[in-house]
Amino acid sequence: MRRRAPEFRRPPRRRLSYWIWWLLGVFVLAGLVLFVVHHHHLEQFEPPIRDKDSAREEVSRERVNFTQELLSSTSFARQLADQMTLAKAYVVIAKEHGNLVLAWELSTQIRSCQKLLSQAAVRGKAIVLEEAHPIVTQLARLIYKAQDSHYDISTTIVTLKNHALALEERARAAIVQSAEFGRLASESMPKSLHCLNIKIAEEWFKNPSVRRLVEERRNSPRLVDNNLYHFCVFSDNVLGTAVVVNSTVSNADHPQQLVFHIVTDSINYHAMTTWFLINDYKGSTIEVRSVEEFSWLNASYSPLVKQNPDFASLLNHLRFYIPQIVPNLEKVVFLDDDVVVQKDLTALFSIELHGNVIGAVETCLEAFHRFYKYLNFSDPLISSKFDPQACGWAFGMNILDLIAWRKADVTAKYHYWQEQNADQMLWKSGTLPPGLLTFYGLVEPLDRRWHVLGLGYNFAIDDRLIESAAAVHYSGNMKPWLKLAITRYKHIWEQYVDFSHPFIKECFIH
Repeated sequence: MRRRAPEFRRPPRRRLSYWIWWLLGVFVLAGLVLFVVHHHHLEQFEPPIRDKDSAREEVSRERVNFTQELLSSTSFARQLADQMTLAKAYVVIAKEHGNLVLAWELSTQIRSCQKLLSQAAVRGKAIVLEEAHPIVTQLARLIYKAQDSHYDISTTIVTLKNHALALEERARAAIVQSAEFGRLASESMPKSLHCLNIKIAEEWFKNPSVRRLVEERRNSPRLVDNNLYHFCVFSDNVLGTAVVVNSTVSNADHPQQLVFHIVTDSINYHAMTTWFLINDYKGSTIEVRSVEEFSWLNASYSPLVKQNPDFASLLNHLRFYIPQIVPNLEKVVFLDDDVVVQKDLTALFSIELHGNVIGAVETCLEAFHRFYKYLNFSDPLISSKFDPQACGWAFGMNILDLIAWRKADVTAKYHYWQEQNADQMLWKSGTLPPGLLTFYGLVEPLDRRWHVLGLGYNFAIDDRLIESAAAVHYSGNMKPWLKLAITRYKHIWEQYVDFSHPFIKECFIH
């Protein structure tokens, strides 16, 4: 037989024996066990880490909500508060019955109760039995003593009711007093305005050229030109009137076409005249007159003069005599001296009044601006002619058709109502109540954006409404030239005051 050739192969590897692999596995397993045991040992001795939030939560859980304590029917704080309230009532009753010793003892325990409640609120912990027991016991004893003195619950109710009525009466008196003080404050002249009047009046007497200018301008044909835009302002406030004029011409497209008819009293005539002669208002025409010049305004013609001959008070009522003051004019805009103009008012002259005499913004969005709030409807003369729910409207920025005024003889209607109110039984005071009666049925409502009121008493007027207004009115007692003015609205008025003027610099601190 043929022999196979020898195979040249690589000899096979020798494998580790089974017991070696088993030994390695035991060592690896032992190492893992030691690692785990050691790591667990370190974790046991590691100090616990707490975040700040959890710490705060634990502290807050320890503190007591004292409001909840007072509301809880089972807490000592609630029991103390209830006893203290009852004890206060008995203090009042004991004093009224002359039992001053009992009143003093009750007051002492009330103070102790208040002190304990305050301490508990500060420390944020509930009142415990040991703290509450002495005070509760003493209050209970004194309340029983008060009840034993026939201060029963019916006596308590009657007494508290009388006290409530007395407090209501005092509150009403305080409201009336506050309103009167506010009125006096608004009508008084601040020292700065008085200073300004004196400075300007001095210029009148020192400067003859100023006096000559008065006569030259008094006969200007522009004063009777119905193709121009005429405005009436009646005031004894030089700075207030200056702001009205300045704001009106500053926002007019053609200020040279504006004419202002200003009437003041004799005391302020020189200051008012001088101010508008030495200052130019963009070429507008300005006439200043004194109410004493109107010889026709006398007691035989006007019931108001007959009832009150004081010319200073007549300035407010001159609005009812505008056709007599400017007899040659057909249309005018009346402006109060606490108004700031923000838009061109010449568009008012183009508004169709539909035969009515006066254009005004109605104010009946607020319930207190209806007729019954201004007039005495218990008088049959008022109740038979007017609707108590009729909508009120505002003086301060009004367009007046003087042709329609003369045709309706509106001034005669005003005189009639002044005569009827000689005893002040139809209305108390002011110009709006007689205005509501005089112009009844002759008012054309204007868009409210023409005239936004309330900047002298309303703290919450929408800024968007103020920005959209053609004129804003500081109606109310908080006039912008007073210290009690509402700060939020004061800048609207101040932007039209020239604080760089020498006279204003001397008298005002801005």
